Amino acid sequence: MKINVDFNKIVGEIKPMHAVGQPPFLGGSWSIDFSFMEHLTKAKIPYSRLHDVGGAYGSNRYVDIPNLFRNFDADENDPASYDFAFTDALIEAMYKYELKPVFRLGVTIENQAHIKAYHIHPPKDFAKWARICEHVIRHYNEGWANGFYYGIEYWEIWNEPDNNVPALNQMWTGTKEQFYELYDVTAKHLKSCFGDKIKVGGYGASGLYGIYYHPDKYGVDLPVREKDERYDCDIYRVEFFLGFLEYIKKHNSPIDFFSWHSYANVEKTLVLDNYIHQKLTEYGYGELERHLNEWNNAHENRFYGTSIACSANAAMLCAMQNSHTYMGCYYDTRVMPGAYSGFFAPLTYELLAIYYAFYAFGELYTLKNQVECTFEHKEAGAYALGATDGNKKALMLVNYFEEERKVELNATEDCTVYLIDQDHYITKTDLSATNFTIAPNQVVLIKNY
Repeated sequence: MKINVDFNKIVGEIKPMHAVGQPPFLGGSWSIDFSFMEHLTKAKIPYSRLHDVGGAYGSNRYVDIPNLFRNFDADENDPASYDFAFTDALIEAMYKYELKPVFRLGVTIENQAHIKAYHIHPPKDFAKWARICEHVIRHYNEGWANGFYYGIEYWEIWNEPDNNVPALNQMWTGTKEQFYELYDVTAKHLKSCFGDKIKVGGYGASGLYGIYYHPDKYGVDLPVREKDERYDCDIYRVEFFLGFLEYIKKHNSPIDFFSWHSYANVEKTLVLDNYIHQKLTEYGYGELERHLNEWNNAHENRFYGTSIACSANAAMLCAMQNSHTYMGCYYDTRVMPGAYSGFFAPLTYELLAIYYAFYAFGELYTLKNQVECTFEHKEAGAYALGATDGNKKALMLVNYFEEERKVELNATEDCTVYLIDQDHYITKTDLSATNFTIAPNQVVLIKNY
C-alpha cells in the first residue's frame, strides 16, 4: 500500500482520542497504590473518566453521589453531610500524574439490578440532587468544605439511563421523561452557579445500535440487521436519544457536550458517529462537543493481550481522530483481570500491547498538529495518522488485517520505524521508513526523534 504524508500541510489538531476510563490503582491492606497512573502520564493520556471507579457500586467509597452524600435526607449545605475522603485521594493522585478527571455525577452500574437495585433509582428530589452536585463541584473547584481549586472542566450528568428497557435497566429504574427532567433541572442549576467555568453534559448514551435494524428509516448506510433478542433494547435506546434531543430543545436545557458509547467495530462506530452528528445538527447542536467516553472494540477474552486487540484499538484511535467526536475514553484501564481492562496483565500487572498503541498515539498528541496523510488506494483495515510540531514528526500506521502488507511511504527518509504488537512493545528497528513490510495485526510508529 502506498501512503503519501505531507508534514508541511496541517489539517487540524490531534484530539484527545486516547483518553481513558477508570484510572488504574490498587488498594492494599494499609495503603492505596496510585503509582500505576504514571504509565498514563508517560503515554501523554490527558483525561480519565470517573465512572465505575473502584468496582461494583464504587466500592462504596469513590465518586458516586450516594458515596459522597450518604444520607439523602441530610442538609446539603452542611459540609458534615459529605464524605469526600477517598475521592479526594483519587483526584489528588490524578493531578499528581497530570491526569484530568471527567467527573461523572451519578452512580455505578448495578449489573445485578434484576435481583435488587440500590442506587440507580431517580432521586426523590431532583432540585436537591442538583444542589448536592453543586456542592461537589464547589468542593473540587472552589475550596468548599476544606476542598480544592482544581478547576475540573467536564461534569457529566448520569451514565447510560437508556441502558436497557426499563424493566431490565441496570443504570436507571425510572422513565425516559424522568431522566430528561433530572438532566434539565441539574444542568440549569449548575450552569446558573458556575456559568462557563465548567462544561455540563451527558448522558453517556448506550450504543445506539437500533439504527442497524432500520438503516433506511434512520438514514444510515448499513446492511439490515435481522431482529434478535437485543431488538427491543436497541430500539429503546434510539427512541431515548431522540426524545432527549426533543426535550432539551423544547426546555432550552444547557448542554456543553454530548457523551455516547460504542462497543462495536470501527466501521459501525463511525456510522454511529455520523448518525449522532446528523441528529445533533438537525436539532441545532451541530457544533456541540461530543465524547465517545466508553468504547472498546476488542473486549472478548480470546483477544486479551493479543496483536488483534492492539491493532483493533489503534485502528479506532486513528479513525475517530477524523470523526465528528472530540474525545474518546477507552473502557478501561483498571488494574484487574478482564477483557475490558486491556492495559495490564492479571497478577503480574505487566503492560500489554494495547497500552503501547495508546503510547504511540500520545506521541502524535504531543506534537499537536495533524498533517495530511492519504492512501493511494485505501485497503480494508489500513489506517494512517501523522503529526508534527514543525520540527518533530511522527506517523502511526495500523494493519488491522490478517495478512502482511508492503508499505511504501514518502517524506519519511529521516525517520526510524518502531513495531507494536503482542511481541513488540515499541521495538526499534533498522527498517527503511520508506519501504517495509507491516505484519498482520501490527501497529507501526515512525518518527524522526
